Amino acid sequence: MPAKRTLSSDDLDPRAGSPSPRLDEAEFKRRFLSQFQDPAYMSLGAELAKIASAAWDAYEHSRKSPRTRKAGAGFADPDYDLSVDWIATHDAVSLAQLRHDDQKGPRRFLLINGSSRSEHTCPGELSKSFRIVEIARSVLEHAADVKVQVLDLSRLASEYGRQIHPCKACFSTSAPLCHWPCSCYPNYSLGQVHDWMNEIYPLWVEAHGIMIVTPVNWYQTSSPLKLMIDRLVCADGGNPDPTTTHGKHAKDAKEIEMKGWNYPRHLQGRLFSVIVHGDTEGTENVRRCLADWLKSMDLIPAGALAEIDRYIGYWEPYATSHLSFERDQAFQDEVRNAARTLYEAVVARSQGTQLSAGAGLRQPREK
Repeated sequence: MPAKRTLSSDDLDPRAGSPSPRLDEAEFKRRFLSQFQDPAYMSLGAELAKIASAAWDAYEHSRKSPRTRKAGAGFADPDYDLSVDWIATHDAVSLAQLRHDDQKGPRRFLLINGSSRSEHTCPGELSKSFRIVEIARSVLEHAADVKVQVLDLSRLASEYGRQIHPCKACFSTSAPLCHWPCSCYPNYSLGQVHDWMNEIYPLWVEAHGIMIVTPVNWYQTSSPLKLMIDRLVCADGGNPDPTTTHGKHAKDAKEIEMKGWNYPRHLQGRLFSVIVHGDTEGTENVRRCLADWLKSMDLIPAGALAEIDRYIGYWEPYATSHLSFERDQAFQDEVRNAARTLYEAVVARSQGTQLSAGAGLRQPREK
């Protein structure tokens, strides 16, 4: 067997070589001003030109986080300048964890509508996923001592200022470079703002039980749901202290990882339910992928009845799909049973009566 080679410092140098995405001033301003197409802006040309110049200055000097403060106590480098946006999200996540851990508090459930469709934008009609979530909510809200939050991802398509920016895959450079919560956004110099994940992370953290409802879109989850899934990578092994990597210094992160990284599971132990529906194909595979993803983050299946994949109006016209849903009382009852199963699992876990075999075993390989 060949001897293991000792790594040098050069071995950890980040690889580079892709073309630069930087714009010149003219193209930047053209793109920046293209958002002001409404005639209401026509009288504001001089003002917009000044704003465009200010935006160019922020872009040219890469001011990602223009507002910072010292990290302070509790961080490896208390003198490091941390983004105030990240600090606010970090504090919100910490408070959410306290709510999750409060044994005297209510049992908390997060229901996620993964469909991008609603009557408030181009489709002109709400989604079946939304109606499924409402069925589950009606079941859970009838239980005692319960708080239910609904995360309606269709608002990415219908609400002003709602965005989930794509994951930049920092984890694939090195696990400690992926911060918990994510520090990639907002990036003011690139106009990457209004990132909804800053509000979504605390919803996941405080929840005891999570239900995801999604349609099948081309054999996959919906695009809003996939955006959220990718941005939750930091919840599974992410670094809770950005000062250890001095922001986004890739080589620092690689050196930390090679010394040994413990891959903290920030959502460990929450119970989950998954409901996937489609009209022609893919439901079983999408349901399995979602369940496998959640289990890989050390979330716990609530039970067999809490995982559903079903076809609604199989190969029937889209125009009558809601009629098909309304007629399928058996499926609606399965949704109710999934919600009841999730509730029962959360109660059992809070009382220490739910057994998760193997939960105390150490994994020989984290990644």
